Amino acid sequence: MKAKKSYIIAGAVLIVLAGSGFAYSSIKSRVKYITKPLERCTITQVVEASGTINPVNTVSVGSTVSGLIQNIYVDFNSQVKKGQILAQIDPRNFEATVQQNQAQINNAMANVSKLQAIADYDKKMYERYKNLYAKNFVAKSELDQYKSTYYSDLAQIRAAQAQVNQYRANLKTAQTNLGYTQIIAPVDGTIISREIDVGQPVAASFQAPELFTIAQDLTKMQIEVSVSEADIGKVQDGQDVTYTLDGYPDSVFKGKVTQVRISPTTVSNVVTYTVIVDVKNDDLKLIPGMTANVSIITDKSENVMCAPSIALKFNPNTDGTRYKNQGIWILEKRRPKRINIETGASDDTNTEIISKEIKEGDRIIVDSSLSKNKDKKRRRGPGPF
Repeated sequence: MKAKKSYIIAGAVLIVLAGSGFAYSSIKSRVKYITKPLERCTITQVVEASGTINPVNTVSVGSTVSGLIQNIYVDFNSQVKKGQILAQIDPRNFEATVQQNQAQINNAMANVSKLQAIADYDKKMYERYKNLYAKNFVAKSELDQYKSTYYSDLAQIRAAQAQVNQYRANLKTAQTNLGYTQIIAPVDGTIISREIDVGQPVAASFQAPELFTIAQDLTKMQIEVSVSEADIGKVQDGQDVTYTLDGYPDSVFKGKVTQVRISPTTVSNVVTYTVIVDVKNDDLKLIPGMTANVSIITDKSENVMCAPSIALKFNPNTDGTRYKNQGIWILEKRRPKRINIETGASDDTNTEIISKEIKEGDRIIVDSSLSKNKDKKRRRGPGPF
């Protein structure tokens, strides 16, 4: 009797709920495919690297003599002309050396004159005794004595003259060194480096110390780019280059590869090669030492059919199915369909698509997501089922 009563109550509850218009809903999940049209584009393949901007032609100015810097006449960014004095080394010691050598020459020449006078006298005596000997008025021993004295005088004159020549050479060297105390610009250009200050000692030894660096023409610059050994095989002379600078973040500059140096640089077991990129600097925006972010264009495919590279990785199958050939997926009657393709050039964004089964404008699947749709069923108002 109790069981029968329970069934009656449950049935009554259902009737009441139905009669009151109770609404219920069921939630179903559907796959939403994200597509993009197949388009024609230009695919550019690049090698990316970084490098430093430097003038094409620079000249280091040094000193071949040692001393204290007495004066400096130029500074950074100074425009200089060939032959212009850039700095002065204290010349006093060098001037003293010149004067000393000049005095030595004067003394040596005076000695030559003295020896010449003696030789002239001894020559006359030798000639006189020569005549007397011919007339048998003197002995041969006396003639030989004057002959020996005269030839000894000539030898002393030659030695004294050689000393004069030595002192003259010393004087020339001293005068040259005195001239070197003036640091002269060897070319026209702009001072881009100054390594000295007034009062600083300069020590010239086997290698002349660098005092200044002159850039001959700042409108002609180059980028010395370090390219990894994995990419160097793609780089060739004549390739176009684009590059950016942190100092001009909104600008893109252009250049051209002019040299691929085959000498490697190894740092911490990383091998790189230097590539020279010529760039123009007519507006003088480029400053020596700037870091350039370089893209070397190694290949360019124009007006090719291309798809986003991520479309090649899409696979709607979740069972791990693998395919022998490359392919992309399109929607056909709201279902994914796989198309076999071949690929060509590729960059970071797009890949060239080669296939006769698809055409420009076809929408290819690049991704998918799950969307939840609610199917609602309602009973409105009272009434029977």
